[in-house]
Amino acid sequence: QLQLVESGGGLVQPGGSLRLSCAASGLIFDYVAIGWFRQAPGKEREGVACVSSSDGSTYYADSVKGRFTISRDNAKNTVYLQINSLKPEDTAVYYCSADQDGFRYGSSCPLGRLEYELWGQGTQVTVSS
Repeated sequence: QLQLVESGGGLVQPGGSLRLSCAASGLIFDYVAIGWFRQAPGKEREGVACVSSSDGSTYYADSVKGRFTISRDNAKNTVYLQINSLKPEDTAVYYCSADQDGFRYGSSCPLGRLEYELWGQGTQVTVSS
């Protein structure tokens, strides 16, 4: 059964940190490129970070560079998103997604949501004092 399950969201004060997890099952995980997306109320879903399948190269949206860190642990079939210096504008539902043919990107990965065919259910991140 192909599945992505996110966890780690919650309510955090501005300036705080969270680590989101995305656990995958039913995939040949080494082949998979993983993206993290977020969707705030009334806004489109946007890509914030991705990690390639071939060598673990990482890419970030300009809006999160320096604060977000994506990493993968292939032994655990899990991808993490470390979020530091959280801002109220980071409030959103965060989704992880998978492209099972990640090798087609080489050492890159896409931040466009149309490239990914498998999605998790999302985890809510709320940044508020």
